[in-house]
Amino acid sequence: MPNLLARPRAPLATRSNALHAGAWWLWALGLAAAASRTTNPLLLALLITVAGYVVAARRTDAPWAYAFGFFLVLGALVIAMRVFFAVVLGSPIGGTTVVFTLPEVPLPTWARGVRIGGRVTAESLVFAFEDGLKLATLLICLGAANALANPARLLKSLPGALYEMGVAVVVAMTFAPRLVADLLRMRAARRLRGRADRGARAVIGVARPVLEGALERSVALAAAMDARGYGRTADVPPAVRRTTTALTLSGLLGVCAGSYGLLAAEGAGYGLPLLLAGLLAALGGLWLGGRRSPRTRYRPDRWGARAWLVAGSGAAVTVLVAWTGGADPAALNPPAVPLTAPAFPPGPAAAILLGLLPAFVAPRPPRPGVISGTEEARP
Repeated sequence: MPNLLARPRAPLATRSNALHAGAWWLWALGLAAAASRTTNPLLLALLITVAGYVVAARRTDAPWAYAFGFFLVLGALVIAMRVFFAVVLGSPIGGTTVVFTLPEVPLPTWARGVRIGGRVTAESLVFAFEDGLKLATLLICLGAANALANPARLLKSLPGALYEMGVAVVVAMTFAPRLVADLLRMRAARRLRGRADRGARAVIGVARPVLEGALERSVALAAAMDARGYGRTADVPPAVRRTTTALTLSGLLGVCAGSYGLLAAEGAGYGLPLLLAGLLAALGGLWLGGRRSPRTRYRPDRWGARAWLVAGSGAAVTVLVAWTGGADPAALNPPAVPLTAPAFPPGPAAAILLGLLPAFVAPRPPRPGVISGTEEARP
């Protein structure tokens, strides 16, 4: 008798049912958009926790999957730099709670308005920390997408007109994780040989093989791209080229003007029509531009129900955080003056928890030793 009470589990990820890379990016962009609307450190910490949990539950052993840790370090560096500049250069936030006073450097009259040193208040430190944490959360959310989405599969799904730009972005995004993975591999090899793996001498010892490996991969990538016809374009009629240019430029202008109209209070009436018209023109330009780079896709990725759930969870987080936070804006952006402890709004927090959905619906990565495409062996 089947166990009807058994908890349903997501299937193992295989080549055929792997989640679309675009779904991971839409989910991460949804979390980042929610982070951009709040400076509440409790909500930002919850967003980082949600992103980290999903990465821990669904990342693979691929080189790019280790990028999340480096984005955490980058986020901590951003917070430290934001606080440092607030201490040294001052902050527009005043405050009366003086923490310490630095020697103030006298500046000429033409630099009026700039201050180096002086009083450092607790209010300015809190404001700088929350502002830095907001930016760090944005970076960490994008780092989660970088760790979960296969850049090669994302590149395969791009329109033909964006293919060359996508290649440059993918190479740039995967260079740092691969370089760090090579560095860790070299250090492990030195440890196995009984050599020191820390210090300046160890770094110099592994620098040469790491750079040699990066150069060899670059040469191999260039040869593979040339063998596959990368950079070769098809002849299209001049009228098509002119139409593509006109649609692309008018689309970009329409998107810029429409976005400005939506953000400005007096332009809300014409902002949305201009934005939609610009998007349509830009999509038409991309479609026509793709005719110059004809290419085929082997096993194109499918956008299935699980991809809709993952992308929809990110969009739901953005919409619900904005909607639930509209009733109490101070909960999303607690004031730094006067100093108050940030509240934990239950509505936005519950909306953020919807971002955990990919950890349960996305296909599970295969464990080490399990052949992809087969069901996990029972103990």
